[in-house]
Amino acid sequence: MSATVRSSPLALTVLALLVYKPLHPYGIQRLIRQWGKDQVVNVGQRASLYRTIERLYAAELITVQQTERDQLYPERTVYEITDVGRAAAREWLAEMLAAPRQEFPEFPAALSNVLMFSPLEALDVLERRAAAVAATLAEIDENLVAQAKLPRVSMLEAEYLRVVTEAELSWLRGVVGQLRSGELSWSQEGVQDIADGP
Repeated sequence: MSATVRSSPLALTVLALLVYKPLHPYGIQRLIRQWGKDQVVNVGQRASLYRTIERLYAAELITVQQTERDQLYPERTVYEITDVGRAAAREWLAEMLAAPRQEFPEFPAALSNVLMFSPLEALDVLERRAAAVAATLAEIDENLVAQAKLPRVSMLEAEYLRVVTEAELSWLRGVVGQLRSGELSWSQEGVQDIADGP
């Protein structure tokens, strides 16, 4: 049955949380944020969480354990993982950990078109990105310090994000320095010559 649902970071995270205990969607979203998983899983749109839960339910990877009725809250459906869901989660986890996937993030795509800008324009936007990445790195460091008492295994994704963010910042600072010094430069005429070909 797991073949009918495509794996995704959010689907894996929902299944992983349900391995620990049955939860309703709000509880899932709260735990994702509380455990810092929102740094690696997009739960900004509640609708995407509900769609993911619907897909997992339709594929019988999760099932309804109960419906909670409380005067203080609207009716809440509590989900639990099925044996098929547990097997799918383990399969997805192994695949995501072992096999690098060709992903297409927007920053490298934008870099591939930076020739549309002049070197001065590129310098400006990359300086702004470097400042934003530096702020992100500081935030990751704060979170790591605040959660230092947790077992290391629960912080591996934060460690990974820190290393990747630090590497990006180092690279950005190098490119910014080369743009500032003129070591990295281009002209629109030169770009046009490349576009026109031999």
